[in-house]
Amino acid sequence: MIVGKQKPIEETWAMVKDFSRVLVFGCNTCVAVCHEGGNKEAQILASLMRMKATQEGLSLEIRDSGIERQCEHEFFESAEKDIEWADAVLSLACGVGVQFMVKRYPEILVYPGLDTCFLGDVEKNGLFTESCQACGKCVLAETAGICPVSRCAKRVLNGPCGGSNKGACEINKDLPCAWQLIVDRLEALGRLADYERLAPIKDWSTERAGGPRKLIHEEFMK
Repeated sequence: MIVGKQKPIEETWAMVKDFSRVLVFGCNTCVAVCHEGGNKEAQILASLMRMKATQEGLSLEIRDSGIERQCEHEFFESAEKDIEWADAVLSLACGVGVQFMVKRYPEILVYPGLDTCFLGDVEKNGLFTESCQACGKCVLAETAGICPVSRCAKRVLNGPCGGSNKGACEINKDLPCAWQLIVDRLEALGRLADYERLAPIKDWSTERAGGPRKLIHEEFMK
């Protein structure tokens, strides 16, 4: 899932305070799970902004709304009237959702209410941990399902760097060494011999450094 964090209220307020009609717009999938961007969070943020407007004596009308996902066209129909009403939209989606709205509504100003942090998993209630960097060439088949690109501080692809100590990373003692985790899992699965195989040089051209990426399913585009 995509994990985000709400921007400080002063930062978001500065974006929208000069408008007359502002829509705080939630996204009810990924960023709702991390309690930062769903309808509930949009409602709370809209209330805070109404209080700010009152405190500063501004005539600013603020509404809140939301949809299931801000990255797909099919969900916007239920919110079209709210969006068209607004002078500006404060989107509580990830950066993908914000940019999707910009393309869909080129005549409306859309601002980000979140900082998009990472792709992660719910380690436990309230704790979200980065587990994937969307590098475009997955190596999990070779590393027992544990990603060294996201979980190793040095992104080492062929075994530990030599600086780990008692299973902890040398850069952050609170961070488990990704390669220790990989070796332990391979051993538990009876596949420790897999560790002896050298990984080929990784094709980093599929990563973000190669520019914006696309995935095309031609069979669905006809």
